[in-house]
Amino acid sequence: MLPSDLQLRTAVRALAEGGMIACPTEAVWGLSCDPDNPDAVARLLHLKQRPVEKGLILVAAGMEQIAGLLEGLTEAQRSKLALSWPGPSTWLVPHHDRVPPWIHGGHSKVAVRVSAHKIVAALCRAWGGPLVSTSANPAGSRPATAQFQVQRYFRGQLDAVLPGALGGASRPTVIRDLLTDQVLRS
Repeated sequence: MLPSDLQLRTAVRALAEGGMIACPTEAVWGLSCDPDNPDAVARLLHLKQRPVEKGLILVAAGMEQIAGLLEGLTEAQRSKLALSWPGPSTWLVPHHDRVPPWIHGGHSKVAVRVSAHKIVAALCRAWGGPLVSTSANPAGSRPATAQFQVQRYFRGQLDAVLPGALGGASRPTVIRDLLTDQVLRS
């Protein structure tokens, strides 16, 4: 079930105001914010107790939302991405300084995913571009698999919560390097 138009507008307004929201994703609940807002990202990292050096995932509704990050890739590389998206595959792609350091964490690549989860995709479409997507849990804690867990972890610190069901995946998305095919998280 998709969120209502009012719920999506509320979430988008919160994002535009530098807020942080939670929503279900493929396997766990996630936190999102505007990737271009350094204060919003800093707040998210602080709440998660996550070091900026680790970098963050950008999630999108379609490849067109991350087209700038795909410039310079070969046809074979673009095909590899297209075959896995939308879906639970996160890829590390060279960012060529097209994303801010608070997103890539000092790495030469950035993690991107085109989600098949209807709520995530609807949110990215309503936002008009990619969003930060990271598991809804403080560092060292288990990722939330239910809305009540998200609210327990982040009592009163979220600006919106989009209700819904997880996507049915049994574990967080696979993270793979596009250039080497190395799996960093399976």
